[in-house]
Amino acid sequence: MKLWILSLSVAYLLGSVPFGYLLVRVFLKEDVRQRGSGNIGATNVARSGGKWLGIATLALDLAKGYAAVAFARHSAPGLFDLAVAAAVAAVVGHVFPVWLGFRGGKGVATALGVMLALAPLSGLGITLVFLIIVLLTRYVSLGSIAGAICFPVFGIYAAAVRTPMVVFGFIFIAALVIAKHRANIRRLLNGTESKFGSGDGVGKASA
Repeated sequence: MKLWILSLSVAYLLGSVPFGYLLVRVFLKEDVRQRGSGNIGATNVARSGGKWLGIATLALDLAKGYAAVAFARHSAPGLFDLAVAAAVAAVVGHVFPVWLGFRGGKGVATALGVMLALAPLSGLGITLVFLIIVLLTRYVSLGSIAGAICFPVFGIYAAAVRTPMVVFGFIFIAALVIAKHRANIRRLLNGTESKFGSGDGVGKASA
């Protein structure tokens, strides 16, 4: 039990580190929550503070998800249930960070990070799906939603074990990411969602 508490606490606190907020605060002396969509994720950081800050945010958000799962797997090798639970905790931490009053990002990059740690080939497959959708449509939100839909399919297929915890964890992460995109889904259905690089509608960022 102590191992579970330690691993999940570390995962949540790692996930809660608001890298997008911190980078914009340090380099631009601004609050990214007051710009664009108000989201702390990579897309809004890129639109609000430039592509390099966006890339840095993406990399760091991905890395914290990876690190959270890697810590759990190192602490209990072979206990895949704990690794998946840590993945859930990391994504929840990003979406509901304690440091920002539980108002965070949409969890896309962090979810990808945990998948790369849990099942690397599945993580690469999800990345490919995301890139194809974004390249074809220029909708980052649509790529993120498509990746989230693939998340439990690829993850459960690649899992060494398929316990209830494992199945629930993969489905929960996907559902949380999609739920955080509900406003984007409405705009996609209405034809009002902004395309990445269009230079308009910065308030509609996704990841």
